[in-house]
Amino acid sequence: MSVIIELSLPAAEFQLGTILDTEGAATITLETMVPLEGNRSVPFFRTYGDTRASFEASVRSHPAVSDLSVVSTHGEETLYALNWDYTDDSFLNLVGSADGHLLEATGDTDQWGFQLRLPSHDSLSWLQDACYDADIPIAVSKIYNPAPPEAGAWYGLTDRQRRTLREAVVRGYYSLPRQTSTKDLAETFDVSDQAVTE
Repeated sequence: MSVIIELSLPAAEFQLGTILDTEGAATITLETMVPLEGNRSVPFFRTYGDTRASFEASVRSHPAVSDLSVVSTHGEETLYALNWDYTDDSFLNLVGSADGHLLEATGDTDQWGFQLRLPSHDSLSWLQDACYDADIPIAVSKIYNPAPPEAGAWYGLTDRQRRTLREAVVRGYYSLPRQTSTKDLAETFDVSDQAVTE
């Protein structure tokens, strides 16, 4: 079963982060990445902030960049397409070697946050070990399995089940020692003790 991981990485620790170095309060959101033949990939990304001229000059001057083009602009938001040789991007190469897919990424001059989908927990373990061996300082914040499509937004729970479960967490049912009982929860929702337990 696939696994989704959310992690962060200093911008200076991977090639794309250094290419897309921003100034001031500008942030970048990676939209999608289109693989091309050879060792090239075209990411589409948005910048937010008023640093366009100096940012574009900086990106174009990077030796790995072959083309940067503006796709659209709206106020301080600009959508770009970047053509660059990612041979030296150790982090993204390791993600690719783990058969990972980049779901989203946002960054600024200091830090980037990534959401990746990997085919299994084994591939996740491999990626973590490979990053450690390569001295790539990833900080994992979340690991979870995606819900099956038929589960819906709340993993197959009805609205009443979700509210009951949330109330149980808030009132300390899962704390040690327990701070409430199924009987108390049943009274709150006007159902039987057995219904809450089930």
